Amino acid sequence: MSIDVTTPDGGANAGPPKRGRRTLWVAAGIVGLTGVVGLAALGGAVTRDDKTAGSAGQTEATEAQANARQNVGDAGPTKAGTANDSQGEGTWSGGDQSGRDDHRSPARRAKNIPCNSDKLIQAIVHANQNRGGELTLAKGCTYELTRSVHGNGLPVIKEPIVLKGYDTTIVRAANAEHFRIFNVGRDGHLTLQGVTVKGGQTTPRWDHYPTLEAAPPLTLSAQDGVARVTKPTVAGSTAAGAVGRHGDGAGILVQRGGEANIQDSSVILNHGRNGGGIANYGTTTIRKSSVEHNSATGFGGGVFNVGVLRIEWAKIEQNNARLGGGGFANGSLGFGDKGGTVWVWRSTISHNQTLGLAGGILDRSGDTSVTRSEVTENTAGRDAGGVLGVDGSRLYLEEVMIERNVAAGVAGGLAVADDATAILEKSVLKANVAEGVGGAGLFNAQAYVTLRDSEIVGNRAIGPFAVGGGIVNAFGQVSLIRSTVTGNFATTPPGGIFTTNDGVEIDEKSAVKKNRPTNCTGSPVIPERCFG
Repeated sequence: MSIDVTTPDGGANAGPPKRGRRTLWVAAGIVGLTGVVGLAALGGAVTRDDKTAGSAGQTEATEAQANARQNVGDAGPTKAGTANDSQGEGTWSGGDQSGRDDHRSPARRAKNIPCNSDKLIQAIVHANQNRGGELTLAKGCTYELTRSVHGNGLPVIKEPIVLKGYDTTIVRAANAEHFRIFNVGRDGHLTLQGVTVKGGQTTPRWDHYPTLEAAPPLTLSAQDGVARVTKPTVAGSTAAGAVGRHGDGAGILVQRGGEANIQDSSVILNHGRNGGGIANYGTTTIRKSSVEHNSATGFGGGVFNVGVLRIEWAKIEQNNARLGGGGFANGSLGFGDKGGTVWVWRSTISHNQTLGLAGGILDRSGDTSVTRSEVTENTAGRDAGGVLGVDGSRLYLEEVMIERNVAAGVAGGLAVADDATAILEKSVLKANVAEGVGGAGLFNAQAYVTLRDSEIVGNRAIGPFAVGGGIVNAFGQVSLIRSTVTGNFATTPPGGIFTTNDGVEIDEKSAVKKNRPTNCTGSPVIPERCFG
């Protein structure tokens, strides 16, 4: 039996990105804001190439998919990822149904799979050879995988294949070599129902991978009275590029053109490069499922995305990423991966961690919409405890609670930087903590933020020279429309809003009040709206 595998995006490994270094000039009045560097300076750590094409286009829905009992998600991209997809081969204990049109529908060819990992492998091989199939897994069974081919514990999914489980687990054996569990190839379509995907591992834990350099200190220029700041970079990018992408998606990897629907299932305790639990380069839906206790040496402890991703009624919890996006990362910093498109609906992004940037959600140059969801109690070792949008990212947050997140640097709740755009509707930034120099609720650096009918309340900037417990605006634009900034705290004034320019606009139905020690400073348009 042979199982070939292409790179996750179906092509050759990407080389290291071109990196430029730019400078940011910060007014002498905020020389103490070393954390401003961390986010306002992110652009130098990312490249400016075109969007990843993994989310473009849609595959044609076949008659077999239309008749399947299990609903499958939206169609995926049509762009070919590889000229020669992998083909699993093996034996099958049942009759050969190939060539019979009345058996094309996976729902009409459902087969019961005994509690035996070899039988499961044989069934997937057969389904790949016979236009797909529906496989009913043994109730309460643990299918333990002990070996792999080309880094995959199961054959590459090449056709529409449904795996229906009932308290069923598919796990890499604890003493087995490192390999992922599922790999969905180009034109493959995997549906999981009632299945736990567990224990995939594609990389060593924390060894031989790049780390984010500490942000360089501010240095004053005696001639012009301003602080010149260089932007931090990601160390080791060349080495990381040489590693390639084979370590992405230790639980489930979805290649370009592939699709995955994960329903009523769990992806737990997997460890990989980008996307400890799931790496999506195609189209993936996570519905009524949990992604928990996964970890990544790179970005996206739970999920990494550069394609099209839907998260609905799901839990992304207690995941860990070394570099960024503890919960999920839409794109990465330093490696040239720009984000794709993400929709999050009625979901929880909670208790995730990163040593780097964005404990909960990271979006780099992508489109992320979050609706009626919670981003709570996530932690970042540097900046953006809750959410980070950077490098032209477009964030839309509606009825979202961003609460009790913590950042060792700036932006306990939300950070928006480097020409990114964020729109918040009926949302709340509450009780977030920035242990660095400010922006506990919102930190905006050279970006654009609009809040409508929203609240920034009870956030705390607790560093020794921290300002702007509610908002820090560093050379960006912030508009408050029927919104309030109340009850926030900073170690030094102001506790409400700190801005370096006149970029903060507050309409007559908004209010900034009851912040400590004071409400506002900076912009000449602010005082008339700063009460108390």
